[in-house]
Parts: sequence; structure tokens; C-alpha cells
Amino acid sequence: MTKFNALPTSLVRALQNGGPDAHGQTPERTLSDGGGNPCRHCLQYIPKDAEMLILAHRPFPSQQPYAETGPIFLCADQCEKHQGDQTPEIFERSPDYLIKGYNHEDRIVYGTGVVISKEHMLSQASDIFNDDRVAYIHIRSSRNNCYQARIDRA
Repeated sequence: MTKFNALPTSLVRALQNGGPDAHGQTPERTLSDGGGNPCRHCLQYIPKDAEMLILAHRPFPSQQPYAETGPIFLCADQCEKHQGDQTPEIFERSPDYLIKGYNHEDRIVYGTGVVISKEHMLSQASDIFNDDRVAYIHIRSSRNNCYQARIDRA
């Protein structure tokens, strides 16, 4: 069994209050175009003309060679963290995603990375978790490699 894990609320609130991103910069504020701005906290699309943040995020606890940093979006106003085992809204639009497993040292477990259709993403994640070396899985955009969310064992 697996579960989707959004960004921690404490981190998101700090960013929403002007705290620095992974590059030490204040997140940019802009308006959502309503087409494809997924919030990494509520795991929903940010509505058209709603204020949003664009910032650099590194979904790892420390800098190291595998700690990729890239752009993400967040709701500028406080939103509720995604909870539950239902597939979040942000995984309904794209036809496929890049998923890959990481070990307890936050290193890629080679052989686990795959671009997979959204319909098969969770079953593939379950297969990846059959490898005892895998501690968690990242979901990334298959086209832009942007971090979307994390999958953990439930």
C-alpha cells in the first residue's frame, strides 16, 4: 500500500510568508493562468487568476549529488495539505509521469526510474517498493522533470 505525500505544511507556510527558497531567494508572486500550475501542498491546480508562488525547491534534507533542485508552484494563500489515499487532482491531467525510488541516504536506486502512464503509476510504485533498498519514491513531470510529490509506504 502506498500514499501520496505533499510538502510539509511548516515549509510551505514559511515560503508563503516570504521565507527563502532552495536558492536563498524570496519566492516570486504571480497569478495562475489556470492551466497547469499544480500546488505541491494541496496537490490541486491553482485556480485561474489566483495568486501563486514560483520558487526553487530541493526535496531532500541536504545538498548532495542526487539532490535535484527545480522550480515548483505553491498557492500564495494558505491551503490545506493533501491528506488521504485518493489520487490528487494534479495527477489527473498529464498522461504520464517519471517516478524513481530513493534509498535511506536519499540516493537514486538505479533501475527504479520509469516514465509510466498515470493509470499504472501506483501499481508501478508498489512494484518499486518490492525492492527493500527503496525508502520512498519521487513523482516528477515526465516532460520538464519538475518535482510533483513523494510516494511513501502507507
